[in-house]
Amino acid sequence: MHSHTPAPDLSANEERAARALKYLQDVRPLPPQELQNLPDDHGHFGSFGGQYVPETLMAALYELDAARRTIMSTPAYQDALRALLTDYVGRPTPVTYAARLSEAYGGEIYLKREDLNHTGAHKINNALGQALLAQKMGKRKLIAETGAGQHGVASATAAALLGLSCTVFMGEEDMKRQELNVFRMRLLGAEVVPVRSGTRTLKEAVNEAIRTWVQNVEDTFYLLGSAVGPHPYPLIVRDLQRVIGDEARAQMLSSLGRLPQVVLAAVGGGSNAIGMFYPFLSDPVGLIGVEAAGEGIESGKHASAVNGGSAGVLHGAYSFILQDAEGHILPAHSISAGLDYPGVGPEHAYLAHTGRVFYTAVTDQEAMEAVYDLTRLEGILPAIESAHALAFAKIIASSTSGPILINISGRGDKDIDTLMAHDAKRGV
Repeated sequence: MHSHTPAPDLSANEERAARALKYLQDVRPLPPQELQNLPDDHGHFGSFGGQYVPETLMAALYELDAARRTIMSTPAYQDALRALLTDYVGRPTPVTYAARLSEAYGGEIYLKREDLNHTGAHKINNALGQALLAQKMGKRKLIAETGAGQHGVASATAAALLGLSCTVFMGEEDMKRQELNVFRMRLLGAEVVPVRSGTRTLKEAVNEAIRTWVQNVEDTFYLLGSAVGPHPYPLIVRDLQRVIGDEARAQMLSSLGRLPQVVLAAVGGGSNAIGMFYPFLSDPVGLIGVEAAGEGIESGKHASAVNGGSAGVLHGAYSFILQDAEGHILPAHSISAGLDYPGVGPEHAYLAHTGRVFYTAVTDQEAMEAVYDLTRLEGILPAIESAHALAFAKIIASSTSGPILINISGRGDKDIDTLMAHDAKRGV
């Protein structure tokens, strides 16, 4: 077991910037051979990952992994998915140079525009890929969990497109924060099931989805939304989301003739970030994952599993999680429903442990300020999740010498109610 020392108080911009810049001075790319072995055949990223699940779930995971190996690599599957991503989702998404934001932040900032995807976020890449796999496996029913609602909307969208039924589990607290997305899911024909246990957020929604899957595995496919959970889910989600980084890498080389100096992405469970980071892991490019510090790491009200957690098991995988001394899962807090999860995907845990990726965190307030920055300077309303990456770019931009690439993982339409409430508190 690897020990992990939580980061010190992250309240000072200077300290966070200094640590990030020290990391950027000594970026160590992963050898291609190491990259090919992530994960190993048992789903381990170093000591992280694996399958820590009840015996009743193993047959379903074996079936899923066999389908991944035999179906997802075939030309028929790849061609069908490529056609959907191009003609239905609208890929490739552009990389936009943010001129006014660059001037304000003091750096050279580019935005990977996942907010321009159909349904408004990166989640559709994974949802369509898994739904297509479910269809080819002969499964007629999809179940999914959702926090911010974007994965639920993407799952319901994929189900409608492919003629599958869809049930989405969502924490009652998240349903209040994301009423618009709840309505969108129901409009698409999905059943949205409120989860009222525990903190009534994403962790409990995942628990309920897994329980339901175990009981209905013959005709049901669990469409997991992030790079978390037991093997092979972190691998499947990464492989479906890496289209983000593959496109962005080619686009930067095409337009600038060089790679970015640093790539930033927000990290909750970590699907948008691993999709963005993976194609750059063997390049001399700095990769920074930005977690939700909530009201501050020191306050205990945060969702920073890497910076404020420790190694343990959650939802079938060994990773960094928020837990007390007895191993009980602690509640996560973020103003962003999509980052409000008490763990991080096992590949992120491995990349943090090895030092290949630098993980930091920004507060609710810093993220909200970044929402206003991008909206008013560029006319782009980002999801609050994405704004966490923007907020850290603001801290380091003036100290960087090369291009900064930020993954705008989704648009902020879903967050209007949260933004209105925030404005009301500020007296705007």
